[in-house]
Amino acid sequence: MKIGSNGLAIEVDDQGPPGGEPLLLIMGLGMPLVAWPQELVDNLVARGYRVIRMDNRDIGLSQGFDHLGVPSLFRAGLRYALRVRVNSPYTLQAMAEDALGVLDALGIARAHVCGASMGGMIAQHLAAKHPQRVKSLTLIMTTSGARSLPRPKPAVQRALLSRPKGRDVATVVAHLERLLHLIGSPAYRPDPQRQRERLEAMVRRSWHPQGTARQLLAVVADDDRSAMLRHITAPTRIVHGADDPLVPVAAAHDLARKIPHAVLDVIAGMGHDLPLDLLPRLASAIAENAARGCDVAAAQSVP
Repeated sequence: MKIGSNGLAIEVDDQGPPGGEPLLLIMGLGMPLVAWPQELVDNLVARGYRVIRMDNRDIGLSQGFDHLGVPSLFRAGLRYALRVRVNSPYTLQAMAEDALGVLDALGIARAHVCGASMGGMIAQHLAAKHPQRVKSLTLIMTTSGARSLPRPKPAVQRALLSRPKGRDVATVVAHLERLLHLIGSPAYRPDPQRQRERLEAMVRRSWHPQGTARQLLAVVADDDRSAMLRHITAPTRIVHGADDPLVPVAAAHDLARKIPHAVLDVIAGMGHDLPLDLLPRLASAIAENAARGCDVAAAQSVP
């Protein structure tokens, strides 16, 4: 369903008991809400959570920004390397306001928030700027953006910036399969048929690489969030793959040092994806952290 949020039309999927603890899932770069596996959603719903997924702006079925044109990522990368300010059509802070607007539209005063990759960056803004709205924070395979952190290998960067040679579904799916194999979990390789079916459904629902380029520019323009992290007060759990080739695991240790009282969970053999075999563990991590958030909220309400 589409709802009005922050002046935009944002596509939202809302599952689980209406009276359950609300849990907002924010997905990463160029990925629609269906990139959160339904098996993960079902696990969380079975635990009593009201699970809310959203298409970030410019991706999926949410409002696009094609009128702003396609940015030059090469020029943006050069400016970043030279430490010159990078301008973007919109910011990660604006995307955090979109997420906040979703909660407002659904009448949710406080929610547990989980963000993956770029979604984790958006979630950092949400939790730091609106601490009263975030009951717990789970950050999966994400980073503070600190410049001192190791970067992905050149082959991974090239793959991330590459585009399929055609726009037909089969060509796009094959392109995504190659990318996900490169950045995915070496110890948890997906079933090829399941992955292909999920990717085909995702591409048929909406394939919008221009939006991905603008989102990537917003990530580059956001730069280092380190100073902001000390303002996060929600109980935080950081989940990261030890074998993540896109966001090296050093980023998780960096976040754990900078976010007060954060709990770190590094998973051996996990890369930059959400493997089917790890979904029960991820659901437990989210739920355990949400329970911490509920305990803190209950303690704060005692006179």
